[in-house]
Amino acid sequence: MADGGLVESIALAGGLAWASGLRLYLVVFLAGALSWFGYLNLPDSLAVLRHPLVIGVAGVMAVAELVADKVPAFDSLWDGFQTFIRIPAGALLAAFALGDADPAWMVAAGLIGGAITAGTHFAKAGSRLAINASPEPFSNWLASFGEEGMVLGGLWAMLASPWLFLGLLALFLLLVGFLLVRLADLLKSIFLRKG
Repeated sequence: MADGGLVESIALAGGLAWASGLRLYLVVFLAGALSWFGYLNLPDSLAVLRHPLVIGVAGVMAVAELVADKVPAFDSLWDGFQTFIRIPAGALLAAFALGDADPAWMVAAGLIGGAITAGTHFAKAGSRLAINASPEPFSNWLASFGEEGMVLGGLWAMLASPWLFLGLLALFLLLVGFLLVRLADLLKSIFLRKG
């Protein structure tokens, strides 16, 4: 695999894992549809995403998630349930994005991809818990549309400029790490006050 191909594969693995933490079904739908129409070259290990059944089911689930994510409080319940789906799926997408690479590299990509998906998912779910404390629905809708915009922009950057995407992903992961530490401190202070 040439260096350019390796960077593209790493960007694809990181992009699919990152975006899955926000909108798994939208990611699967877009990856499959873009591949079907020839805009995204998926490795054979992810060719199943182009199957019309997979695209259709992912599309239906993406619409369901789009609606569920706009309903305050229900979106947190949805995110709680999705914890058990998004993280393993993000790990698998990252692993399979490396195509015919050495299985050790695929396992490593899956482990890192799962960690990226988990970090993104927990930052999303945690911020939604904080936003849901507000009685008005507009901040929830704004956050939801912002997440969808991030997924679309992130996937575009992944395709247009893998190096730029990887740099932005590194910055995003640093920010997520900072936010998760802050969220843990906030939760700790809340529980200490109640106890």
